[in-house]
Amino acid sequence: MRVLVTGSAGRVGRRVVDLLLARGDAVTGFDLRSIGREHRAYREIVGDLGDNQAIAQAIADADAVLHLGAFMSWLPAEAERVYEANATASFKLLQAAANASVSRFVLASSGEVYPEVRARRRPVDEDHPREPISVYGLSKLVAEEMVAFFHRTRGLPFVVLRLSHTQDADELLDPLSFFSGPRFYLRPKIRQQREFGNARALAVLEPLDDGTDKHLVQCDEDGIPYRMMIADARDIAAGIVLALDSPRAVDATMNLGPDEATSFDEAVALLQARTRLPVVRANMPGPPVRYETSNARARDLLGFRPQYAFARMVEDAK
Repeated sequence: MRVLVTGSAGRVGRRVVDLLLARGDAVTGFDLRSIGREHRAYREIVGDLGDNQAIAQAIADADAVLHLGAFMSWLPAEAERVYEANATASFKLLQAAANASVSRFVLASSGEVYPEVRARRRPVDEDHPREPISVYGLSKLVAEEMVAFFHRTRGLPFVVLRLSHTQDADELLDPLSFFSGPRFYLRPKIRQQREFGNARALAVLEPLDDGTDKHLVQCDEDGIPYRMMIADARDIAAGIVLALDSPRAVDATMNLGPDEATSFDEAVALLQARTRLPVVRANMPGPPVRYETSNARARDLLGFRPQYAFARMVEDAK
């Protein structure tokens, strides 16, 4: 199969590229950055998804598209860039895919379309209302609607995957990681909240900072640790390839993530055993982050079986 993978330099995209090449597919990677992959069956387009010419070059001769490329930010100043990268660019790619009559278009969406952090019920399944509260979540919801539009009007076969929060294992030990830093380390969390201008959170966090590195266990206002779905990039990449292959996945939307949620106190205990950093707890103001999503549909339609629970991720981290 000839497969176009957007976001090919990302934590998931580069793994998908390797999986496809290993089984004998011809792959075109499309990203703003090169992954420096040299393989006879791999070609790479370094460019912007907003560039029609680059899209045309990338999609030439493609049998299927795995649209994993996205821009992630929750900063108000970057809202327009988020929408352009995730919604407007997706429309251009979908239009090209429909014109090329590809056999399958797989969209990497997000649990932020619900969003999970404001779930009306648990576990969150695919029938949960979509009521995003971030521009990132909005951009993914719009992309999903565009996929439905091109299916309805052009017969484009699709799979929509609503991904759980995804990380490489190595990021967990890196305080500078975009995700793991503010999630599990005190000083990166403080820096993040300063960027957001969140005075209420800073009032709780800053008194805990004595100038040394520490792990942070985030809790709700009642002291109950946060709990969320954290997926390993290896599992998500494997699930995306299954979505490319499975006949039962065509024209379906499903959550793709781990079997169980991770509690932040348990996560930090595992990390602290590796780092030996001291640990502080903070009762964070605002709505609690405590949710679970269901991957039952992906297990049924794809045969998806996650292999890397959080403890395994920490064990594998370097």
